[in-house]
Amino acid sequence: MGTPHISASLGEIAESILLAGDPVRAKYIAENFLDSPVLFNEVRGMLGYTGTYKDKSISVMGVGVGIPSLSIYANELIEQYNVKKLIRVGTCVALSAELRPADVVIASGCCTDSGFLRHVFPGDFAPLADFGLLISAHEKSKSMKNRTFVGLLKSSDMIYSDPVPGDDYWAKYGVLGVETEGAALYTLAAKYGARALVIAAVCDLPFEGTEPTVAEKEQPSDDIIVLALETLIEA
Repeated sequence: MGTPHISASLGEIAESILLAGDPVRAKYIAENFLDSPVLFNEVRGMLGYTGTYKDKSISVMGVGVGIPSLSIYANELIEQYNVKKLIRVGTCVALSAELRPADVVIASGCCTDSGFLRHVFPGDFAPLADFGLLISAHEKSKSMKNRTFVGLLKSSDMIYSDPVPGDDYWAKYGVLGVETEGAALYTLAAKYGARALVIAAVCDLPFEGTEPTVAEKEQPSDDIIVLALETLIEA
């Protein structure tokens, strides 16, 4: 019995899953990194597959762009399909001048300019990563010789927006970059007792005078996909 957005039956989705914004990217991951991938969802074109990676059952699914879209799928995956570990693999726009293209950012927590948390909490909730997943991903990324940063990301509701007063404060207070889903993923993981992590590759450097790009326009490299998969099976 499926949900309104996922047609899979119970047991067809693994307890560990990679989440990609672009469903075509989920298909690419399934076909190139998983053994014997089986399609479990294509409702609304949001492709999901289950296969094995180093003999461990792993799923991968597209979740779309933005907090509302990810929230739909993360809610249903965790609550209805008993998914226990979720890693969002994608890209981010740099805020820190230390970052360079293809650097790996592992989000220890996610700030947000979204109003979604105000529908849940009377105060300010701090969405944090699962510590075990974070430590494992950091160690593996360093061993892979990636330039790796651990810190805060900002989950923004806006992709194309004009600068507003206070934008530079995010970087001043140590926020490394901007993406569009992490705060929701960490919040839902906390709600249901699941484990979650966001791993992002830097795709843009707006502080160097380039025009910011949509975070999902650039795709994470194969190395970051391997990093996420290795973290899922071992942490």
